[in-house]
Amino acid sequence: MKVSFTLNGNATSVEAPPDMPLLWVLREKLEMTGTKFGCGIAACGACTVHIDGVATRTCVMPVAVVDGAEIKTIEGIAPAPGELSAVQTAWLEHQAPQCGYCQSGMIMAAEALLDENPDPSDDDIDNAVTNICRCGTYERVRTAIHAAARARREG
Repeated sequence: MKVSFTLNGNATSVEAPPDMPLLWVLREKLEMTGTKFGCGIAACGACTVHIDGVATRTCVMPVAVVDGAEIKTIEGIAPAPGELSAVQTAWLEHQAPQCGYCQSGMIMAAEALLDENPDPSDDDIDNAVTNICRCGTYERVRTAIHAAARARREG
């Protein structure tokens, strides 16, 4: 099946079985390897990307579902090549990652939260960013999200 969508601002078409998970289309067919495989049951969030602006777990999503959609991966969130988004900058400044494996999905969840809520509370963050981090850096993640929110508001 040929599926067409916008990927990180670029029109993209790919041949894939309609039931192939979007995660594997992104990683294997389109070489967008920043999106990670974690659990395979949409529980951990390592595979999170934005689909039509919504943070979405892709390991169980058939590619046929995204025909015509707008998809943004971790590779597409920076404002320009060689730059970092406010969330990525805050992640580094507040040392949110340890091993880093879950971080692309966590950053995508945080970006979607801040797009919807520019001044989230701790509860808002806890409810929106449900990704699992085996290293347990949740407090630093929360601090980084608050810092990114301030940076975005201050512009």
